[in-house]
Amino acid sequence: MNEKYLEIRNKYHKYIKRFWITYAVVCAVLLSFFIIVSSGIFGSSPTSTFFMPTFEELENPKTNLASEVYSADQVLLGKYYYENRSNIHFSDLSPNLVNALIATEDERFFDHSGIDVRSIFRVLMKNLLGGNRNAGGGSTITQQLAKNLFPREPNPSVFKMVFIKVKEWITAIKLEHNYTKEEILAMYLNTVDFGSQAFGIKSAAKTFYNKSPGNLNIEESAMLIGMLKAPTFYSPVRNPDKAMKRREVVLSQMFKYGFISEEQYKKLKEIPINMTEFHIQDQNTGIATHFREYLRLYLNEWCEKNTKPDGTSYNIYKDGLRIYTTINSKMQKYAEEAVNEYLGQELQPEFYKHWKGIKNAPFDWSISKKEIDKIMTSSMKRSDRYAMLIQLGYNEEQIKKDFNTPVKMTVFTYKGDKDTIMTPMDSLLYYKFFLRTGFMSMETQTGYVKAYVGGLNYKYFKYDHVMLSKRQVGSTFKPFLYTLAMQEGEFSPCTQVPNIPVSFDMPDGTKWEPKNSSDAREGEMVTLSWALANSVNQISAFLMKRYSPQAVIKIAKKMGITSNIEPVYSLCLGTPEISLYEMVGAMNTFANKGLYIEPIFVTRIEDKNGNVLETFKPKTNEAISEATAYLMINLMRGVVESGTGNRLRATYKLMNPIAGKTGTTQNNSDGWFMGITPNLVSGVWVGGEDRSIHFRSTLLGQGANMSLPIWALYMIKVYADKSLGYPQNADFDRPRKGLPPDYNCDNYDSSTKPDDIFNNDGYNIK
Repeated sequence: MNEKYLEIRNKYHKYIKRFWITYAVVCAVLLSFFIIVSSGIFGSSPTSTFFMPTFEELENPKTNLASEVYSADQVLLGKYYYENRSNIHFSDLSPNLVNALIATEDERFFDHSGIDVRSIFRVLMKNLLGGNRNAGGGSTITQQLAKNLFPREPNPSVFKMVFIKVKEWITAIKLEHNYTKEEILAMYLNTVDFGSQAFGIKSAAKTFYNKSPGNLNIEESAMLIGMLKAPTFYSPVRNPDKAMKRREVVLSQMFKYGFISEEQYKKLKEIPINMTEFHIQDQNTGIATHFREYLRLYLNEWCEKNTKPDGTSYNIYKDGLRIYTTINSKMQKYAEEAVNEYLGQELQPEFYKHWKGIKNAPFDWSISKKEIDKIMTSSMKRSDRYAMLIQLGYNEEQIKKDFNTPVKMTVFTYKGDKDTIMTPMDSLLYYKFFLRTGFMSMETQTGYVKAYVGGLNYKYFKYDHVMLSKRQVGSTFKPFLYTLAMQEGEFSPCTQVPNIPVSFDMPDGTKWEPKNSSDAREGEMVTLSWALANSVNQISAFLMKRYSPQAVIKIAKKMGITSNIEPVYSLCLGTPEISLYEMVGAMNTFANKGLYIEPIFVTRIEDKNGNVLETFKPKTNEAISEATAYLMINLMRGVVESGTGNRLRATYKLMNPIAGKTGTTQNNSDGWFMGITPNLVSGVWVGGEDRSIHFRSTLLGQGANMSLPIWALYMIKVYADKSLGYPQNADFDRPRKGLPPDYNCDNYDSSTKPDDIFNNDGYNIK
């Protein structure tokens, strides 16, 4: 019996010994394998499956970060990205998000060190031995973060898959060793994809709920965390029923682990999904869309000239830059509202009514069919559809056939997008009926642009009428001419000049004689103040003949006009084509006491870590004297008090100190208004896409009707918002010296006749 026992014992000892030897060998092999993998000996290339990330690479993972554009009041205006991803810190997260994530993905997150052995054994026992394919995964949040930071190659072999899992375990342990649990949670939520072009929790919260991550409630947090399993399949936009069920699973997990009560769970799971705030963040949505596109072009140039510490150029689509602009989000909103209110509700309906039943509408009646066809063909060739067809290899005949074939499309209306069927050529004509606009508002002393509206809905009207468009400025150019007269000291606002025809000898031997738009006080002596207030062409001609086109151009350039201006006599009527940006900057010189200050849009640019890369300050130039600037303010106040801008007083009841100038070009093709207050200078342009598209009457087509109301509505909103700090009762500072005794000539008049003080040339003072 004893011998039998000893034999059995020796036999088991032999097996036990073999077991422990085998166990020790396996452990040694696994340990060696872990050490070798951890050392990175299998692969040094980041693209290799066998690559093991260093601590430096864990600190700076190669993720694409969106660059963010902020307003002066710290509102996110938009982003530029390959992936719509922005990083946040743990302190930015709602506790609801953290609770939902832990309850759903890793209930023992705060107890393990990167690898949850219990979960691994659970998966092995249930998935492999028990055949339960729904037992869940064994990956911790930290392991999932490792996988997100260094994505797997698609369809790896069994050997590679084993290596990948080991690498993820090691990376998870490294992450746990070098970061706090809170930092790991934030890093994880920064890396995940929520679909709908939303990468990371910050973008997801904004896209689905128009909130920051810190403001998400329980059911919103449960919805977003639930989507992580399959963003498209559980999308509340594409599959609301599946999303609802998935949200309930997350809520049940939160109840199971004590993050919410049973009463909360029962109540929350019944709340319907609300996607009213959902919007995919792109260049077509949000505010300041035209501005953001102009800024994008500017930033691309900036990136080419600026390099990172590693010597490569910055990239606004992946380097996570933060661009701080001068735009005020409230003022931008007020400007866009003013444009939509007046154009959409008043002027555009009036334009439709004005052209209803008229041949060639909306083109001028004098335009021939041949000219209209030429305009439409030009528009066709500028369209995205034409460019696409050219890339596809279509010839001109095929392209014309395509443009004249009805198709389903969505078109813009002021009441919202409309689905319809029409030919692409008819759609081009449809959009010709829409009046276009540009608006810019800048702060007087700082040069900061506070509002920038480049046009109507950016999705359908992408052309920028602030920076890119240059149109004839009409009578808004006259202040440059009057500035020259005031600067020279020969004239004052109360100087009387003859309102009589003035002729110019032209290079071709003919004579040109500008005409007034009305016969008011024709043949009388009038003050320069009255003449500018009523935009009298003959007085502008008088001043042009007194000086020269070259002299006017020189003063305009000093005040910030950079566009090319031909030295011709017709300058006195405003024939130059100048951008709205230039005009607002130049007019600001009057309010800024003669100092031109360049309008700027950006105050600073930071990198993704908050390091300041560059700060920006406007360029300045002493263009005219303070006294001259004040005299011009005084002259232009007359435009508002009793001239072409009087609608500001009569209709909009703006009684505060305002200087301004309206402008209307030939055939009413362009309507302008430049409005100046002590703190803000703003400009508006309204017109058709082509100069042949316009109102047929000056009553409707003048700047006082087309543009001035937009300025008025904007300023009413600005003054009503006391938080902006622009007092309505502010007045222009009067200089202490340099003013003539007769600079203020309200109601000043004289019975003197022109012949008494002027010779037959009509411009030389005796």
